[in-house]
Amino acid sequence: MSDPALVQRRVPPLVLIAGPEQVLAERGLAEVLAAVRERTPDVEVIRLHASAYQPGELAVHASPSLFGGDKCVVVHDLDEATDELQQDLLAYLDTPPEEVTLVVTHKGGNRGKKVLDTLKKSRARVIDAPAIKTDRDKADFAMHEFRRAKRKATGPAVQALVDAVGKDVRELAAAAQQLISDTTGTIDEQIVLTYHGGKVEATGFKVADAAVAGDAGEALRLLRHAIAVGVDPVPIVAVLAQQLRQLIKVGSAGRGRSADLARDLGMAPWQVDKARRSLQGWTAESLARSLQAVAAADYEVKGGGRDPVYAVERAVLTITHEKAAAG
Repeated sequence: MSDPALVQRRVPPLVLIAGPEQVLAERGLAEVLAAVRERTPDVEVIRLHASAYQPGELAVHASPSLFGGDKCVVVHDLDEATDELQQDLLAYLDTPPEEVTLVVTHKGGNRGKKVLDTLKKSRARVIDAPAIKTDRDKADFAMHEFRRAKRKATGPAVQALVDAVGKDVRELAAAAQQLISDTTGTIDEQIVLTYHGGKVEATGFKVADAAVAGDAGEALRLLRHAIAVGVDPVPIVAVLAQQLRQLIKVGSAGRGRSADLARDLGMAPWQVDKARRSLQGWTAESLARSLQAVAAADYEVKGGGRDPVYAVERAVLTITHEKAAAG
């Protein structure tokens, strides 16, 4: 994942910030503007938004000032640009003014493709802001936050943080920064639990961990607590299925280095290690029956049954029973 904080301090005349993840895009833009201001403290920064653009605005703002001085023009959301804005950008790129730094943001999609291609052909610096959607993406993002701050965090700590606040990337970034600011030394799971224990305890991940470990009492306690604080049964079932699939994938993959298996299976190395530990006492048949029970629960919690909570409880009890019988 590219890091906007690594934007070089010497800013080229053309910069493209491309990708849908707004936390990364905003960070990249802030770094560029900071570098521009470091070079020229009195630079004039002009922001143009695609949704409110008027034909000819770009040319007016990019034209030399009566009193001289550098300018930085930021064009937000090229992916929403009108034909007029795209035409004005292409005209600008044909003969870009020397005193102006142009920064263009684009969240994704085909709109504005010709402008994008022209920016790249013009050797614009590209700052990527890729989507952060999967748990692995979020774990990588959180780990990267700690590394940027030159702090060490353990794999379980990162997973606990993602479990607690990973639904929203902006909240995840803020939580990581809080831990960086408020703690010293290695950030481990216990530190994360101290700050976010209530949230962690109420997630499907803790329910799944207890179920896969065969601890029926703890799994049900965590499940009922999660339901009581408003966690929907649907994502809990999804996490149960995810955990079981990971066990099946890792169990079927055989021996090998965690890093190699992680790459082949689309998992993080620490997830492979965790799955290997959790596999103790399981058989292929017991995992298959557990996954079938979760599939049935998935159908029921999505409208196929009368009592979604009971459906999840039954799936949890099936998993813990299968673990006990197999072990």
